[in-house]
Amino acid sequence: MAGCAKPIRHTDVSADAQVVADRMTTGAVMQMASARLTQPIPNRILQPGHLEGRTLTVATTADIVLRPGEVILTFDDGPRAGKTPAILDALDQYGVKATFLMLGSAAKANPALARQVAQHGHTVGSHTYNHVDLGKLSRQAALDEIARGEAAVAEALGNEDLSPFFRFPYLSQTGYLRTTLLQGDMVVLDVDIDSKDYYSDSVAVVTARTLDRLEARGSGIILFHDIHQRTVDMLPGFLAELEERGYSVVRLVPKSSGIFGRSVITAELGGQ
Repeated sequence: MAGCAKPIRHTDVSADAQVVADRMTTGAVMQMASARLTQPIPNRILQPGHLEGRTLTVATTADIVLRPGEVILTFDDGPRAGKTPAILDALDQYGVKATFLMLGSAAKANPALARQVAQHGHTVGSHTYNHVDLGKLSRQAALDEIARGEAAVAEALGNEDLSPFFRFPYLSQTGYLRTTLLQGDMVVLDVDIDSKDYYSDSVAVVTARTLDRLEARGSGIILFHDIHQRTVDMLPGFLAELEERGYSVVRLVPKSSGIFGRSVITAELGGQ
């Protein structure tokens, strides 16, 4: 399982012209979601201090608008024994909350650990069941994979704490899939700053790369993975540096808790 945001090359050519038209690389799809990057960012006046920031309640992806100096911490692909608990300890140490986009297969294998993440006050979303490239699947198969992942995470959590937040594995998506999820009241989490913690780099390199990209941008959603030891090792120092530089960590919460009371994406939608 490589990093979630690792670039992918699509070399397959479908005979279905509509599918070909649908399929877009991450960069093409993300232009719409990250149009705000072209807007000028006000000069930041940051003061070292408490790292805990505001809580942002969102109903749609468009609601995720950060102020200068604000970051959202996200962790993909877990939960994983021996890694996720240490991530939770570091976050607790600094009093900040993150969003964990769990694989259905991982949550099913570690249900007690999945519940532990929620019990620590973090937001839990889904990330498909098996971390497959949805852009290479048929529409029906992709929706099945998304629905299966969401159901498995919900079951692991006891059907209580699953949020509608979702991230595409590898950030690989199509216009059809993104639109379908948004119409189903799911909140697609994009990435502004990729730590690339899935590369075999040292803690110092991962930390410096992430901070450099954050400093260049001024705010954003940061992608980590709670399955790598290097992420466990670098997180305390990274959080300390964020605090020293005056950043604040925003907690994401859904406007409506749980998967009930909203239009859940199901396999049947693929045939409509």
